[in-house]
Amino acid sequence: MDDVDLVLTRHRLNVDDYYRMAEAGILGAGDRVELIDGELIDVAPIGQDYMASVNGLAQALFLACGDRVIVSIQNPARLDEFNEPQPDATLFRPRADNYRTGARPGPADILLVAEVADTSLRYDRAVKLPLYARAGIGEVWIIDLRRRVVDVHRAPEGDGYATVATYGLDDTVALALAPEIAVALHRIFA
Repeated sequence: MDDVDLVLTRHRLNVDDYYRMAEAGILGAGDRVELIDGELIDVAPIGQDYMASVNGLAQALFLACGDRVIVSIQNPARLDEFNEPQPDATLFRPRADNYRTGARPGPADILLVAEVADTSLRYDRAVKLPLYARAGIGEVWIIDLRRRVVDVHRAPEGDGYATVATYGLDDTVALALAPEIAVALHRIFA
């Protein structure tokens, strides 16, 4: 065999391809995947601590936000033509139709993205966090279940964030883009 470099050709999916696959039954409701850089990525199974923490996060956000924003739990957030991750929580700017008609919510509509991380911590930091920064998402929380802390990333710059602060169980964090909303973190880990 020759010493020829092996070149692999990949077919990059866009969000329209992704939805056509679901409409055709190729992807079902039980398939836990998200579209990252044009590729379908399997999402880790849901463990008990993870599930309880997502529920706690949802409760904390609903209590803190009231009807000032739309709280979206484990739903897609379209960032661009090739990226539609499914964050554990997203806060969208309010819209009368709750995004039922017209354009799906995009980066300009997002006030906060939160990822709950246990087995996915490296993936959330190395893949999703730079993706959110490139899309201009102003604030991302990575909730580290092992350390029981929330790393708050703000002010996107290139592939990262200019400011990162770590908060613990007893802290309350006000959103950068909606400072009137303050979230009690103990509810996440309760």
